Amino acid sequence: MVSLETPVCDFDKAAIDFSLPDVDGKIWTLQECSGEKGLLVMFICNHCPYVKAILERLVRDTSELKALGVNSVAIMSNDASQYAEDSAENMHKIAQQSDFSFPYLLDSSQDAAKQYGAVCTPDFFGYNAELKLQYRGRLDASRKETAALDVRRDLFESMKQIAQTGKGPEEQIPSMGCSIKWID
Repeated sequence: MVSLETPVCDFDKAAIDFSLPDVDGKIWTLQECSGEKGLLVMFICNHCPYVKAILERLVRDTSELKALGVNSVAIMSNDASQYAEDSAENMHKIAQQSDFSFPYLLDSSQDAAKQYGAVCTPDFFGYNAELKLQYRGRLDASRKETAALDVRRDLFESMKQIAQTGKGPEEQIPSMGCSIKWID
């Protein structure tokens, strides 16, 4: 397992459209996923210990962001042939077990991950209402282990600020996670 950090936020970079199936086969586009105040695009997977460490908090934060007008979408871009845990069937199970309030999409071609420049799981792209990038940081201080309950909620606070002002914070701490498992 290779651990990577996300690059610095490229402020105001436009969100890239996609057309990807969710765990039930419904096709979703960028516009269908977007919220009135913004959109959080998350590259995650099922097997990564970094994702597992934050999953409960991620579900909580995305639910609270939805109430602020910020929708979320999760994309799984790993080569599932390398990790059976990342199969479409297991994506469906995780989405149901964790009560995802957002679409969980399969990027089997890996085109979305490449176009977005995603490097690891989790990798977060926070957009404002105009779908301009304002956040590319971590969820919180969790790594392979879940951080203490009282840590700052970096992603939530940043997306809340974006919902209120349209601008993300100048200072952002990169997300860290497992490298995306690219198709050979």
